[in-house]
Formats: sequence, structure tokens, C-alpha cells
Amino acid sequence: MIIDPRITKLAEGLTGFSTDLKKGERVLIDAFDVPESIVIALIRAARKLGAHPYVQIHRARVTRELSIGAEEAQFAPHAEVELARMQKMDAYIALRGSDNIFEGSDIPAERVQLVSRLMKPVIDHRVGKTKWVVLRWPTSAMAQQAGMSTEAFEEFYLKVCTLDYRRLTPGMAALKKLMDATDRVHLKGPGTDLRFSIKGIGSQPCGGLRNIPDGEVFSCPVKDSVEGVVQYNAPTVYLGSSFDNIRLVFKQGRIVEATSSNTKRLNEILNSDAGARYIGEFAIGFNPYILEPMRDILFDEKIAGSFHFTPGQAYEGVGNGNKSQVHWDMVCIQRPEYGGGEIWFDGKLIRKDGLFVPKSLHKLNPEYLLAAG
Repeated sequence: MIIDPRITKLAEGLTGFSTDLKKGERVLIDAFDVPESIVIALIRAARKLGAHPYVQIHRARVTRELSIGAEEAQFAPHAEVELARMQKMDAYIALRGSDNIFEGSDIPAERVQLVSRLMKPVIDHRVGKTKWVVLRWPTSAMAQQAGMSTEAFEEFYLKVCTLDYRRLTPGMAALKKLMDATDRVHLKGPGTDLRFSIKGIGSQPCGGLRNIPDGEVFSCPVKDSVEGVVQYNAPTVYLGSSFDNIRLVFKQGRIVEATSSNTKRLNEILNSDAGARYIGEFAIGFNPYILEPMRDILFDEKIAGSFHFTPGQAYEGVGNGNKSQVHWDMVCIQRPEYGGGEIWFDGKLIRKDGLFVPKSLHKLNPEYLLAAG
């Protein structure tokens, strides 16, 4: 098969830089509704590095049919098999395409929760024990979400995903150092007045080693420290349902009020388990190529001038110990055209209207990153 050289370049980046495959390592390529060309390109790239590729192919309509009638007697053995395979892997590359982002919208909430609960050990092992990277695949449906032609979106996608993410390293290191030393965080903006502590939590730069596209530094609030209200302005799709204008109110770290364009479904998800109403991640996004929301979390959470504040599961190592089957990156954009906003660390203004203020963080502003590119 003759493969577009841009796809070959992407595959080489995923196997070389993102997962850093070594000779003899096993890598699972998890392909969800994507062309054969990228899967074959990944197989070739992995073999070129001396690694052993394994492939699993998914189709959304088949997955929906399995999930819509899911029973514990069916999915418990399935989860055991999936966990046993994941435990044999050194690395994991997921490619997630979608012809219809709402394919799972009519799966009953209790079935979604059942599958999520049973598959959680597989995800926990993958996140905690393997080298992994996840990326979306450009489709006509994604182009529609972005309000772009299919061709223009493919060009945009490959530009973003083949970026040399090492360009982000100096600025991310400076932001990490600052976040590691920070206690109190204050987020301000239209409908948002939120305070919490990240003292002792630490932070993690994300520059192409876990998600593609990438461009964030994340931390996590002390679990019971969150007080106030946050109004998200990026639309989102989660578990096959669409949400706009999500507003969350916090007391002693817990979400005590949640409203949106789909308030009933929002609260069903937040009631999935005890941890779903606590926050598992706070992150600042700064990818200069991603400016507008497109209802795709892997893109939207990296929007330049955004932050995301995530109900649910916390990450190991940089987290507050919160456990949940939910991990929902809800995004607020603070650039002027979205109403602006501010991020304060220990009483000092860190970012205003989407631009970093301290000189040490200027290398994360679009002016520098785009010039470097």
C-alpha cells in the first residue's frame, strides 16, 4: 500500500517520540473507525523500531449494539480478557475516529455505567503501567463540528498533529516550576469565581507524549478545597450526549449544583459514583493552532487561552486520590472574544485574557510559539 507521506510522518512521531518504542517491546494499536492506511503505517513504523505491533479494530455501531444490551455476565469476562492483554503490553496507541459523535447517545445510562465500571481496571493499567498516546482521526463528522471543509480540516489536523512538540518544552518547564510552588489558585471570568489549592500536588507538562494534539500543563486541586462557581463556555460531548453552558457550583470540593443545556443527563453522569462530583484535574491549555471548540475533548482541552477543570478520576502521581469511572475535561476559554478571564496564583496574575503575564511564561504565548514554528 502506498501511504501519504504525512501519515507516515505522523506514525513515526507516535511510535518514535510519543511512545518511544524500543526493540522487543509490545504495542497495542487500538483503532476506532479509522482508515487502514494509518494502522498499516503504525505497524510499519513499530516494526522499523524493532517493536512488536498488535492491532484491535473497533466499529462504533458494533460497540453501540454490544453496549445497549450490556450485562455484567457478558462484560465481566470480556474485561478480564482485555486486562490480561493490556498487562502484556509495553505501549498503547489509540486512534479514535467517528462518523457520528452521537452514536452512543441512546445507550441507557445504567448500561454505560456498567461498562465503564467493569472496564476501569483496563484503563487504569493502561494509564498507569504502559507508555501510551491517544489521538482523534479526521473525519467528515469532525470537519462539520469544526465548521470546515473536509480537505481544510485534514490540512489543519495534520499540521497540528505533526507539530514538533519539543518547541513547547521551555515554556512548559517554567509553568511546571511555578505550579509546583503554588498553593492558592483563583480563576475569574464571566460567570466564574473559583478558588482552590494545589499545594503539594505537583504538575505535569504534556507535550506530545500522551495525547495528540497536545499542549497543556495539568495539576489537581486538593480534594476538599474547591469553593465557588465555574461557567464553561466550550460545548462538549460526553458519553454520546451533547452539553452547552455547563455551570458547576462547589462547596468543600464537591459539586452541589450542576446545570447545562442538558441538566438531567449532566447530573446522571455526575451521580455515576461518589467521586464524580469531585475534581480530578486542573489544567491550562496553550496550543497555538487550536483556537475554537469543536466538541472533541482531545482538541478542545488544548485550546490556546483555555483551562479545563475536570470532574472525576484523578491521575496517579499528580492527583488528589479521587476515584471515579468519570473523567470529563470541561473547558473554559478566556481569550477576549470569549469574554476574557484571569488566572491568579498566590495573589499574582499569571494569565489575563488568554495570554501569560510573567516574563518566564512568555514562551507559551502564541506570538512566540507561532514564530518558532
